[in-house]
Amino acid sequence: MILVLIPACVAAFYLWVVAKDQYASTLAFSIRKGEVSSSLDLLGGQIAQLSGGGGAETDVLYEFIRSQGLVSKIDADLNLKDIYSAAWPQDMIFAYNPKGTIEDLIRHWKRKVQITYDTGSGLMTLRALAFDRLAAQDIAQKILEESTSMINALSEDARADATQFAQAEVDRAIERLKQARSDLTTFRLESQIVDPQADLQGQMGVLNSLQANLADSLVELDLLQGISSENDPRVRQAERRIEVIENRISAEREKFGIGGKGPGGEDFATIVADYERLSVDREFAEETYRAALVSYDAAQAEAKRKSFYLAAHIQPTLAERSDFPKRWTLQALTSFFLLMAWSIGVLVYYSIRDRR
Repeated sequence: MILVLIPACVAAFYLWVVAKDQYASTLAFSIRKGEVSSSLDLLGGQIAQLSGGGGAETDVLYEFIRSQGLVSKIDADLNLKDIYSAAWPQDMIFAYNPKGTIEDLIRHWKRKVQITYDTGSGLMTLRALAFDRLAAQDIAQKILEESTSMINALSEDARADATQFAQAEVDRAIERLKQARSDLTTFRLESQIVDPQADLQGQMGVLNSLQANLADSLVELDLLQGISSENDPRVRQAERRIEVIENRISAEREKFGIGGKGPGGEDFATIVADYERLSVDREFAEETYRAALVSYDAAQAEAKRKSFYLAAHIQPTLAERSDFPKRWTLQALTSFFLLMAWSIGVLVYYSIRDRR
């Protein structure tokens, strides 16, 4: 029993006399998703809801809190080595050796920062230990700030990925619309015609007017031939008028046929065909642009609906008394294992002796 009592007394002396008090700061949070309904959903009777975040984000956050990157960042901001080595070398078991490497600091960090995760509710509870109660609270507060920044960055990246394709479609639609409008402007400058359709209607108006004048002239000629001779100057004048009008009608009609020339000397049929083609390209580009905008707005709404954030329901606490190390628990475990080791040794000793 001496082999049990002496180590147990040494452990008790160390725990109650040598080991320094440690203070705990508790922090609890969860990753939430904002299910924000769109305006159409609201019209359908749905409302915005908050739901728990997926396990993937929580797993990422768990590994982030235990990562070297976070430890290095907090060490640079708060000087973790000085905080954890405040009791060195008096308390060599619970204190950090300031000569240690970053790997040693990470191992000590995992001892000082304990994380528990409830898979059912999605709640994560964190406990940070330090030899000073304010330092423990500072560490927990820094963990909360860095975790919030990391989750926000992940959410922003997910939002960007969700809208990246839609944004690319909008950019392509804008370039197509710009090109279509530029081509139509170039056509108008070269042909000196703003709207061939309006010009065509003007040409048709001229043709209709000539045909009406021709009809009037024919009637007038018939009347003159009934009351005068063929050598009457009025008859020859009427016939000349009819000939001029018919020639003008033929010239106007040729403008709409093959080889016909428009107001600027261009082929009128080709001008109209080019204008219709460019107009169709512009209309298609406009429709594509409107459809791309609708898709982009829908992608943004969907990304916002699936965004997530870190919600802390317990802010970092400030301890008023030291609850660590758990001296009675550690003493009981130490005594139990010493007793078990002594019992096994005794059994082995008597077993060997009986065989002899």
